[in-house]
Amino acid sequence: MARFFVVAAVLALASAVNAQCGSGTPDARVTGSSGSYTASKGSSTVYSGSDYRAAIQSALDSISSGQRVAVIASGSIGANTITISSGKTFEGCGTIDVGNRSGRGAIESLGTSDVKIPYLSLTGNPYFGLRFYGTRNLELGQITMNLSGGLGIRFDRDNAANANVKIDVVRVTGAGSHAVETWNIDGLEVNQVIARNVGECGLLLQKTTNARVKLVDGDNVAAGNGYATFRMANNNGQTSDGAYNTNVRVDKVVSRGGGRGVFCVSQSGGAVIENVDLANNGNNAILIENCYNVAIRSGTVQGGGEVRLAARSEFPNNRDISISLTVNDNTVRESPCGQNIAWSIQGNAQKTIC
Repeated sequence: MARFFVVAAVLALASAVNAQCGSGTPDARVTGSSGSYTASKGSSTVYSGSDYRAAIQSALDSISSGQRVAVIASGSIGANTITISSGKTFEGCGTIDVGNRSGRGAIESLGTSDVKIPYLSLTGNPYFGLRFYGTRNLELGQITMNLSGGLGIRFDRDNAANANVKIDVVRVTGAGSHAVETWNIDGLEVNQVIARNVGECGLLLQKTTNARVKLVDGDNVAAGNGYATFRMANNNGQTSDGAYNTNVRVDKVVSRGGGRGVFCVSQSGGAVIENVDLANNGNNAILIENCYNVAIRSGTVQGGGEVRLAARSEFPNNRDISISLTVNDNTVRESPCGQNIAWSIQGNAQKTIC
């Protein structure tokens, strides 16, 4: 019963927030319903017809930098892409249903600056729901994705880097892959990533520096595989001079069921997690593998897979790791022994540490 009221409260809050979408006087609007859409800029019609994607793109193309589009109508864009250019604000007030376009995002902003997406509601099975690279001063607000597969938000690996990205609240359900995956960001602020029934990670940070995350909350995330509610990988937190000074700060990670709770791997580090609340994870509650300067300062682990420090031979061993936790009905293991490892474990966990 309590869970029902929590869900109801979240939905009510989302409805209240979305009610603000399209408020005031947007510079362009998309209105209508299935089979009949109109894109207008001021008093001028820039598109009228049955193609929902064309209506949205026409509205976006009609405005200039510093102006705003509000998509009031709901509809499907199919396996196609909406592109947002620099300086534009895109509000998805209706529900945008999307298809799978290989290697592409349903909505993209590439090589741009000062793009804002304050509101968005997405459904469907995209390759990527949102796709970015080469962005500067990107702002994402209230983003809700109720998916039947695909990946939620993706910052590309093999393209231009990003700077100064702000993300407010992202809620993703049903993604087959990650809810949010970053590559190559310097300067990232995240309020909340809330992942439910997601196939791989809730939040995956890679080659991302100077990051501040308030909350990652996962339920049934990464079940049956090696991913995690919160994962740092591929030199995440390593600065341009090769150092691992603390520059990734996470306030709280909550994880229930699924696979791993927290996972740091492949020469990542420079990170502090202030608090964790992990229970009944199907794989390691926490796994730290070949990472440097990582601290988990407080929290609880209840049951699930073990808390583990491990290492692969192809990378230097763990070093400068500090973990302070209450761990119950579980095990804590360090193998092989790392360098400068500090443990403070309370609770009834069995410990095999150096």
